[in-house]
Amino acid sequence: MQTQKRFTKKEKSWIMYDWANSIYATNIMAAIYPSIFASAFEGGDIIWGWGTSVATFLVAILAPFLGAIADHKGMKKKLFTAFALIGILFTPLMAFFGNLKLCMIGYVVSRLGFSGSCLFYDSFLTDVTTDERMDRVSSWGYAAGYIGGSTIPFIISIGMLLIFDYSHFAQVFSVLIVSAWWFIFSIPFLLNVKQEHYIEEKGAFNPVQIIKNVIGTFKEICSHKAILFFIIAYFFYIDGVDTVISISTAYGATLGLGTTGMILALLVTQIVAVPCSIIFARLSEKFSARKALMGAVAVYIVICIVGFVMGYIIEPDQAAYKKMLSSGAAPYEERVNAQEDGAYAAFLKEAEEAFKGSDAEKAFGEIKVFESEEHAELETEFKAAVYQHVSANIAVVDEFKSSLSISTILFWSMACLVGTVQGGIQAVSRSYFGKLVPKERSNEFFGFFDIFGKFSCVIGPALYALIASATGYSCYGVLVLIVLFGLGLATLILSRKHLDSAVSA
Repeated sequence: MQTQKRFTKKEKSWIMYDWANSIYATNIMAAIYPSIFASAFEGGDIIWGWGTSVATFLVAILAPFLGAIADHKGMKKKLFTAFALIGILFTPLMAFFGNLKLCMIGYVVSRLGFSGSCLFYDSFLTDVTTDERMDRVSSWGYAAGYIGGSTIPFIISIGMLLIFDYSHFAQVFSVLIVSAWWFIFSIPFLLNVKQEHYIEEKGAFNPVQIIKNVIGTFKEICSHKAILFFIIAYFFYIDGVDTVISISTAYGATLGLGTTGMILALLVTQIVAVPCSIIFARLSEKFSARKALMGAVAVYIVICIVGFVMGYIIEPDQAAYKKMLSSGAAPYEERVNAQEDGAYAAFLKEAEEAFKGSDAEKAFGEIKVFESEEHAELETEFKAAVYQHVSANIAVVDEFKSSLSISTILFWSMACLVGTVQGGIQAVSRSYFGKLVPKERSNEFFGFFDIFGKFSCVIGPALYALIASATGYSCYGVLVLIVLFGLGLATLILSRKHLDSAVSA
């Protein structure tokens, strides 16, 4: 097994589960369902945030205890199957868009099932392959996930939404395809993957004994310097990785980048991540996993610098552009809002987009200030005054458009850079941790690994929000993320002796 190049049936089946479940992460957690949910229910974004927090918190708290149970003979596969089926069966409830309670129950419980199955899936890595092949198998898992759930069904779902103009049918389809895809491609794992490493112990399911086991594992992590240093490094750099993922589109929208362009950039990230995840496995084999991780963290520092430059170029010009546009429209604010509530703000938003284009006059002319024709005279007067004001300050518009084009190029560059390391850093981290922990207790250790992964995306967003609010510029919020990556990189460097000796032992 150590020398053969082809994957075994167990390795292929394990890899296939990443192909199966990644559609949930794309369609439900990130790209499609959140926007549908927010549009379907008043205050949907806030409710969605609370649902996400509850599901994530439950998994993080339960992970070590579930891990302690799963390490006993015959339990890991049973728990994996139970959580996977919970996720698959509860996802369709989210398609009942007319019922908020059903949607939220479906989301919270299905996400609990998804996250729980991923916990056991990660720990099964120690059962399906050897230490020497772990980086390669783990990286191919992420690559399969990017091709499968993150690309093929995602494009199908987007195509259905566009073809059927975001109809109820298309929205329901984007949810149901998740369960169907997830279940069908989970079958190889369910049939072929078995728990090879386990502990046999009487009274395994005594609650007191389980708590003692969890406390004992935590103490063992603290006393095992290699595991402790790695998990500290992981906490910091994965916090930065998760923050980059979670704020990238919001940051781009804040800078005025187009939604369509950002969605396409997301697709580019997924496509680039496929070969790069596999390349990372080769790099870890040639130079060591620790050095591969250090290289990935260094790339993320470059990503933060590119993100900062992108915002630093455009934000001052954007502020001047918005101020110029609003000053031209301001004399009409009360008159416009008196005729139709919200028309003034909506017009400003559309006008911002109109003047970005090459045929600004035509785009501006097509904007409707009021729904009805009874205020046509005011609309004509209002738009003429704004256009005249913009024409008199064309230098401000040109400066902003120039900055926008540069920042758009930088955003695409950043998307490509993220694609080169996003899958690799997660895959190698997973396999590296798998090499450090005792095989027969891998699930219990991965339970703590999961806690750090779930709670990691806390410091980064808070730092971003704090610095962006204090300075008034979002670009400084991106720049401060370098601190997280720097701490992770420093820990990997300073703990070289412990980490390298533990893996080579």
